[in-house]
Amino acid sequence: MNNPFTLSFGTLPEQFISRPRQTDTILSDFLADKPGTNTYMITGVRGSGKTVMLTEIAMRLSERDDWVAVELNPEYEMMDALASKLYNLENVKPFFAKARINLSVAGSGASVEKTGPSMTSEVIVEKMLKVLAKHGKRLIITVDEVSNSEYVKKFAHSYQIMLRNGYPVYLIMTGLYENIYDLQNEKTLTFLYRVPRLVLEPLNLPTVAGTYATVFDISAEEAAAMAALTKGYPFAFQVLGYIKWIQKGRALNQIIPEYDHYLAEYIYDKIWHELSDTDRRVVLAMSGSEDYMKIQTLREALEMSSSLFSTYREKLIRKGLVDVSKYGYIGLILPRFREFAVARNEYDSM
Repeated sequence: MNNPFTLSFGTLPEQFISRPRQTDTILSDFLADKPGTNTYMITGVRGSGKTVMLTEIAMRLSERDDWVAVELNPEYEMMDALASKLYNLENVKPFFAKARINLSVAGSGASVEKTGPSMTSEVIVEKMLKVLAKHGKRLIITVDEVSNSEYVKKFAHSYQIMLRNGYPVYLIMTGLYENIYDLQNEKTLTFLYRVPRLVLEPLNLPTVAGTYATVFDISAEEAAAMAALTKGYPFAFQVLGYIKWIQKGRALNQIIPEYDHYLAEYIYDKIWHELSDTDRRVVLAMSGSEDYMKIQTLREALEMSSSLFSTYREKLIRKGLVDVSKYGYIGLILPRFREFAVARNEYDSM
């Protein structure tokens, strides 16, 4: 049997834990006769399961007869890609042929009835959406890892027009905290500011433990210890399971160094590189033995004013690194990031 856990990003692992509450929130909205919203943004730190959740929702919708799904790459002209991909979907292409819609150049232009004039991708997509609506179809568009780029902004403007015209189109975008924040605060895209944003929660620890117990046939105590080591972080769930599968005979404390290595190499080094020197100072000052520390104690240790500390606290919140849900306290979210930060700082100081 192959390893049911994976270190790969962007794929649906054999062993993954869904988030039913957040997933059902989006599905119930989209499947309603009169949706409260046609658009959602899913955000979280790297490795938080954004792509897995996006894939699961798109798969569940595309399995329905009245839905079609298209995934777009935010690094290319997105309306061109939408026209081309939508036109080439096997289950709806006959509808377009019957409506005498033909693409003259895939992804860059369109013509109607061959003798018609050349059209922009935006125009041809609108014609396709009218055809889909006539046949009772809805379109779900998914875009993974967006940023505040020109491609995304141009597409967002076109998408807003589709919504205003009442077309049966829905959109889910994922992105890092700071990228979603920048996009929603883009002055020319004020409608995005009102789009619901789902911040991915940690996985349910009893569910994580139950999965480990079943896969590895281990005691509830050992499975709970493994789950606690992940802190519900989806990539950590995959990494720890992956290592445990390969080294089934070794005790948990024996595989922690390898676990730390994978977390650092795949995720944490990148996060650390993106932090400013002061961000790092704040993280290191939190690297004591307790999961949470008083904000006042931390601020005094850093010799920061309340206003200055608030600035860096908000930056770290948007990066998905700290939790401030416990009033007056702050804590690091990611598993063993405290240990990583200390070790990395010592290495950088050599």
